[in-house]
Amino acid sequence: MRTILVPFCDDDRAEAALRTALLVAQRYGSHVEGLHAWRTPQIIAGEGVVFPSESLARLTDESKQFAASAHQRFDRVIKAAEIPYRDIGTASDSASCSWREGEGVESEIVGDYGRLFNLIVMGRSESGTSVDWKATLEAGLFESGRPILLTPSTAPENVGKHVVIAWNGATETARTLAVAMPFVRDAERVTVLTIEGGFVPGPSAEDVARHLTRNGVETTTMTAAPGRRSIGEAMVDEAVKAGGDVLLKGAFTNSRLRQMIFGGATRDIIAGSSLPVLLAR
Repeated sequence: MRTILVPFCDDDRAEAALRTALLVAQRYGSHVEGLHAWRTPQIIAGEGVVFPSESLARLTDESKQFAASAHQRFDRVIKAAEIPYRDIGTASDSASCSWREGEGVESEIVGDYGRLFNLIVMGRSESGTSVDWKATLEAGLFESGRPILLTPSTAPENVGKHVVIAWNGATETARTLAVAMPFVRDAERVTVLTIEGGFVPGPSAEDVARHLTRNGVETTTMTAAPGRRSIGEAMVDEAVKAGGDVLLKGAFTNSRLRQMIFGGATRDIIAGSSLPVLLAR
């Protein structure tokens, strides 16, 4: 987890993600790069229609102002945490940061550029923002090939002390566990959680616990019934009850199209988790 990308704009959602990323960075000596994407206004006019050049210039200036505001907010958080700015290529055992601006659609940039990083940290929001964060989240999951740590609207006090693995036997969850092993190995406590009815053919939670023990990770297991909750809601509720501070979840065990139409555990967790969730494909 030595390099972390944080898509950033001037809102509380992005700030919560940055503060969470800094918790990880201070633990692992990571480099955190804030990324702000801005788009040059595209004007489509009919034949014979002339769009005033001053209006186009005004829209461009507004995009630059949004970028400047985002950078100022990023800088305030970084300075308060006393994190130095460095080039990402500078070798260091302590946390550092940098700022990058790119022209284009945020989701497309994150899907491509995010491939370079060990981890992408994003914030979730229930309110509308200037950026479609869900589109960026899906681009990160399906295009970057990197794990994403999705944070709630308020940054947690800790992340990684008690790791809860939402185990459903699936390949995606196995991959998530593999990429999250730095968190798992360093955790004070690890719990493998299964929800009745939320399992596909695969190894049991007890199998996972035995193999983690062989890897030097002391692990406990727990099983819960969903009751009237969805599988995703039950995963989050039970992780919170257990005292977890991060939930590991394989993203979209069912197809993305099926989950868009019918819903699913990943969708429910993305929409409403009160815990940071580490997602991977």
